[in-house]
Amino acid sequence: MTAKNSAAPLPKISADHVQQQISTFWISSVDWFGAHWLQIAIALAIGTTIALALLWLRGLGPRLAGRSHTGKGWSAVFGRAIERTSTFFIIMVAAQLVAGYADPPVIVATTINFLFTLTAVFQAATWARELILGAIEHRTRAENYSGEALMNAMGLIRLLVTIVVFAIALVVVLDNLGVNVTGLVAGLGVGGIAIGLAAQGIFADLFAALAIIFDRPFRRGDSITYDSSSGTVEEIGLKSTRIRGVNGEQRIISNRNLLDKEIVNNTQRDRRRTKLAIGVAYETSRDLLDRLPQILKEEVERNDQVFVRAGFVSFGASSIDFELEFESTTADYQTAYDARHAVGLAIYRRFDAEGIAIPYPTQTTFTAAPDGKLIMPYPEVQAVHEVASASRDRNDP
Repeated sequence: MTAKNSAAPLPKISADHVQQQISTFWISSVDWFGAHWLQIAIALAIGTTIALALLWLRGLGPRLAGRSHTGKGWSAVFGRAIERTSTFFIIMVAAQLVAGYADPPVIVATTINFLFTLTAVFQAATWARELILGAIEHRTRAENYSGEALMNAMGLIRLLVTIVVFAIALVVVLDNLGVNVTGLVAGLGVGGIAIGLAAQGIFADLFAALAIIFDRPFRRGDSITYDSSSGTVEEIGLKSTRIRGVNGEQRIISNRNLLDKEIVNNTQRDRRRTKLAIGVAYETSRDLLDRLPQILKEEVERNDQVFVRAGFVSFGASSIDFELEFESTTADYQTAYDARHAVGLAIYRRFDAEGIAIPYPTQTTFTAAPDGKLIMPYPEVQAVHEVASASRDRNDP
């Protein structure tokens, strides 16, 4: 007993078979035209009107793109996508819309439907590619990203988007033709995983660059701090970001590693806060200690800064420690630096006027005898009259 094949063998396609199909199509078309010439004429008129209307709408694409003065707005993105509409797609749309009115034979209707499906899928892929790339370019231009590295990144992004979009379109077309695409999809998935694993570092940095562009944690020209480093962003590239350090050095860090860190965008500050630790002597009177926060506030406001808070912090080894916090009116670092200098010296002068001492660490050494009693660091000196009296007592008979 032999097992039957689950799938029937594919029919052989020969030249005679093709010629027969063409002949059948031609005869059916001639017979259809002869029997329905009036409906066909009306359908052609309606189809031509639809096609001309669609061509006119396609002509709005360049006008829509030119409406933006720079050609970089969203209107330009949609205008370029509309401009990419193919003439063959317009013709097939018109034919599909009027085919039912003309009552074509099955073979003609099937051919129109096949061609419409084919061109519609690839036209949709073209629109999707243009919109995706247009959105990315719009964001990069809006954020003033530029440079050769970004152009290389856009070239790679364009290639990847084109491959992905048209691969999906091809799978959709094959599926509509009745082809079993399960194996093809599985193969594409395995191949994509293999490529992703082989170039995961490159793709990670590429996607990190896209995240920087779209999420905008910083822009070119911003001053940022990450880890223990800081500097100004000079260029955001395909794989790395270049940062000019405060000492003039250029720091290069991969985009993925940079986004994994906590980033402080100093350019986006609206103010800067300064903290000063101030220690006063333990001998300071209690009244002055009570007034000290008010004294610090007066000196901060006298120098046109914004007072935040001041108060006791801890008992230090040589001083009673206070802390002062104040803010500059702008985010400029040099302004905050100068304000710290001015407030610090003003507090020092005020302490002199108030008699408040700022101690420095001191140490006293004591010497002990073997029995534990303290020994003075200098010899004891007796009073002069006691020494003279003792001398007279020794000289008396």
